[in-house]
Amino acid sequence: MSQLLFTDEDSRWQAVCDRNLAANGQFYYAVLSTGIYCRPGCSSRQPRRENVRFYEDTSTAVDAGFRACKRCKPEQKSASEALIEVVVNACRHIEAAEDIVDLAELAENAQLSIWHFQRLFSRLVGVSPKAYQRNHQNKRFSEALLDQASVTEAIYASGIGSAASVYSHNRLGMTPSQFRKGGKGQQIYYCTGASIFGPLVMAVSARGICCVEFVDFDADLQQVLAARFPAAQLIAAGDELSDLLIEVLAFVDAPKAECDLPLDIKGTAFQEQVWQALQQIPVGETMSYSQLAAAIGQPKASRAVAGACGANKLAVIIPCHRIVRSDGDLSGYRWGRDRKQQLLDTEEQL
Repeated sequence: MSQLLFTDEDSRWQAVCDRNLAANGQFYYAVLSTGIYCRPGCSSRQPRRENVRFYEDTSTAVDAGFRACKRCKPEQKSASEALIEVVVNACRHIEAAEDIVDLAELAENAQLSIWHFQRLFSRLVGVSPKAYQRNHQNKRFSEALLDQASVTEAIYASGIGSAASVYSHNRLGMTPSQFRKGGKGQQIYYCTGASIFGPLVMAVSARGICCVEFVDFDADLQQVLAARFPAAQLIAAGDELSDLLIEVLAFVDAPKAECDLPLDIKGTAFQEQVWQALQQIPVGETMSYSQLAAAIGQPKASRAVAGACGANKLAVIIPCHRIVRSDGDLSGYRWGRDRKQQLLDTEEQL
């Protein structure tokens, strides 16, 4: 997940200056004056920038003539990296499987007890192995619905196995038949809820959650949503979205590193690239517009990045509130600077 944030030399140098442990394993830096290469989070004395060179892996650093630091031992796999590798391998195994993978099988492949594996997976991924599998199958199911001739064929093509499973764990925001008939953005269902940061409205299209907005208590919801979706048919939802709303409110009140909510994200290719990068910023951390522009490989596009942040329709879920000015001060926020500060304060505590 962190690789997107450390693809250019400026962000890598900043990670070295910050001794950012999240960058460990993403790249290595070597110091010309000492002939040593280190992890970004190494606690050794900070080198001069002109003496630093960056490498993708340890072998290229060694080939360049550098030797491993005896303090951070970059040539050895850290315990945290080994655990992450275990979980990543489990995720790949789940995604490649045609059917549901038993928890015992996943734990055995990881050479861990079932209890230890489940706790490790849930801590690093943010959801349980069962929830991860269900989310992956729902994604495959929604894709299959667009390709298969019938809902039944889509059920079996996605590996879900039964219609009962589809309807009991439906994450489309509506029935599969409605999904197939609804098309893109023709009908949008909405409902409201109360978060710790104030009331919000959630809107759901045939593909997933397409809007989460903080609103005033007396706001005209039709007017708020019409500004975002002028051509859509807006329909007030009943109880059918209550479970999804509960999950959204829980995420807004306490954001996690991973979001497994069904999202319908529509934007230009550039906007979607920015929104994806925003989701990579760890909870409790911030970036500037220029840092985010550099992270997506377009360092001169700071103003365009700011525009993409302003076009975001999914408050907190796509965390544009984590973008601040270069000097660390708050920048503007569609839903208010005070609320932005609240969000950042809460996430810092999390």
